[in-house]
Parts: sequence; C-alpha cells; structure tokens
Amino acid sequence: MSLWRKMNLPNRITMLRFLAVPVFVLVVSLFHSWEADFLAGLLFIAAACTDFVDGYLARSRNLVTTFGKFMDPLVDKILVTAALVALVAMERVPAWVVILILAREFAITGLRTVAVSENVVIAASSLGKLKTACQMTAIALLLLYTMPFFAPAFGVAVYWLGQFLMYAALVLTLISGWDYLLKCKNLLSDY
Repeated sequence: MSLWRKMNLPNRITMLRFLAVPVFVLVVSLFHSWEADFLAGLLFIAAACTDFVDGYLARSRNLVTTFGKFMDPLVDKILVTAALVALVAMERVPAWVVILILAREFAITGLRTVAVSENVVIAASSLGKLKTACQMTAIALLLLYTMPFFAPAFGVAVYWLGQFLMYAALVLTLISGWDYLLKCKNLLSDY
C-alpha cells in the first residue's frame, strides 16, 4: 500500500487501467451474454479513456516519471492485446488480422528498445495515433454491437462500422510500422 501512496496521480490511473485488464478478460471469458459484452465494452472504453487522462495529467502537471514512461505504453499494449485476443475467441475478428497487428506492435516495441539503447527517442507518429484511435473504436464497437436495446439495423451498422475500422486499423498498422522502420533504418544498419 505504501507504493500506491508514493505514486503520483497519472501513475495511479495507469495502474488502475492495468488492474482492469484481468477483470475485462474474466468477463469476456466466463460469461457469454449481451450483459457481459456490455460490461466488457464499458470496461474497455473506461480503460482506453484513462490512457488519454493519465498522459494529459502527467504532461500538464509536469508529473512525467520513468515509471510512467515504461508502464503507460506497456499497459496500453496489454489492454489492446487482451481485447483483440478476446475478439478472436468471440469470432468477431479473424486471427490473421490480430496476428499482423500484434506482430507490428512487437516489432516497433523492439525498435524502440534499440533506439533507447542508442539514446534515440522515437516519438509516436500521427499515423500511429490514428491507428490507435481506429483500433480502440473498432474494439469498443465490436464488443457492444450485440446490445438488445439497439434496433437490429443499428446493431448491424455498428458491427460493420467496427469491422471497417478494424481493417482500417490494420492498414494503418502496416503503413505506420513501415514508416517507423524507414525513419529508424540507421539504427538497424549494422546487419
């Protein structure tokens, strides 16, 4: 508990997002109903929103820490990975789409690790941010389209919008991954 007290507010928010992941996984794994989809969707949306909140607070209040720089992107990747794998298990997203998205994430994380060892900072690109926005929105829509209070046609529209955004996220994932590799090719030039 003393560790919790020592953390600043942005890092506490990051850790709450991390703690939401196993709850999200339990809900989507153990319960197969629209209520579970609704709860999982709300959990995911709340967790995704905290990503923007903790970053804003850390920057605006000058509370950026090494712990936060490490944990924030790691927790984001854990949350998105859990949601994408859940969507594959729910048969709402093809496995090959998730494999390509996760492969890019691992590659760019590895590239960032190499960059840090060379004292180079790789800032998030606008393509990467757009990819994240499409991905997060697609995940939320694909979790929530089954709600019975949606008119059938609206539920179908939500599903297809989620699918469209997931494939848009896939395309942006591949393009932004290639862009990162091109910008950092000098880091990998000693092959």
